[in-house]
Amino acid sequence: MTGLLFVLRIVVPIAIAWVYLSFGSKFWSGFQRTNFTSGRILLTLFWPVYFLLNPSYRRNFQKALRGR
Repeated sequence: MTGLLFVLRIVVPIAIAWVYLSFGSKFWSGFQRTNFTSGRILLTLFWPVYFLLNPSYRRNFQKALRGR
């Protein structure tokens, strides 16, 4: 049981933080390839929310990550 608690308390939050930071960093680097002209900080910080709720943001996010 302690192994499961270790995974739930340590490994899962680290994995979530890694995904959040990795995709945020890629979006930040590819921001110039999107249709956005401002709001870079907020769009990068809240990318999971926008990605889930906004189809237009989702397309721009994918453009930023793919490099097209």
